[in-house]
Amino acid sequence: MDPEAARTARESLDLAFHMSNILDTGLDRHTLSVLVALCDLGLNPEALAAVVKELQREPPPSTPFSSSSSQVP
Repeated sequence: MDPEAARTARESLDLAFHMSNILDTGLDRHTLSVLVALCDLGLNPEALAAVVKELQREPPPSTPFSSSSSQVP
C-alpha cells in the first residue's frame, strides 16, 4: 500500500472511530477496523450490526475454574 493510501485509510478509520465514540457503540478501534474490513469484503453491514448487538447483549463467558478462588481438594 502506498503511503498516501495508508494515510487515507488511517484517517478514514480515525473518523469512523470518532463517530463510533460519539454514538457510544462501545467498539474499540481494532474491532471497528475488522468490521469495516468485512464490509469492504461485501458482508452486509446491517447483518454485522445485528451480530455485534447480539454479542454485546450476551454476558461474558464465565470460567469454570479460577486459580485464585477455587482449589481442587
